[in-house]
Amino acid sequence: MSEGSLTVGVLALQGAFDVHAAMLKQLGAHAQLIRRPEQLGGLDGLILPGGESTTFLKHLERDGFFETLAAFVRTKPTFGTCAGCILLARDVERPAQRSFGVLDVTVERNAYGRQIDSTILLTPTSIAGGPLEMVFIRAPKITRTGPEVDILASRAEAPVLVEQGHLMAATFHPELSTDTRIHQHFLDLVSRYKLQ
Repeated sequence: MSEGSLTVGVLALQGAFDVHAAMLKQLGAHAQLIRRPEQLGGLDGLILPGGESTTFLKHLERDGFFETLAAFVRTKPTFGTCAGCILLARDVERPAQRSFGVLDVTVERNAYGRQIDSTILLTPTSIAGGPLEMVFIRAPKITRTGPEVDILASRAEAPVLVEQGHLMAATFHPELSTDTRIHQHFLDLVSRYKLQ
């Protein structure tokens, strides 16, 4: 299936959603910015971008958006980056907060330090093509993964890119790199699920 037949939404409440959308378009997919729950219909997949997870939750409290999005991520391909990873996680710590609880990981918020501790790393990955450039900005840390979670890349032995069934998550910002492999990997996942 070609990427041109895929429609992937990007939650556009905060964060670099426009950069995610531009990368999806560069790879040939139809990108749709999602700001209301009724816009989720007809999507083949969805990206939950970075930002501030508690701010996301405040935006999602209106119009039943949280519940509609929770139902979507249980069955449709979804990729959460940074704050999006926190929203997908089964358990959130330091402090605990509400999440969709669909990805079998425990996430510690802001575990890599403050904004001043942000960094760019080249990290090995199981995705073909050599090390990935990873941009960490006040990033969360995955401290536990369940048995169904595949680890695609790690930072000092902590998973930073994971996949579980129809879900993907990164604790960094792949949209801030020129490397499109992670978004392509997600589009490949979306294609597989659309064919089922």
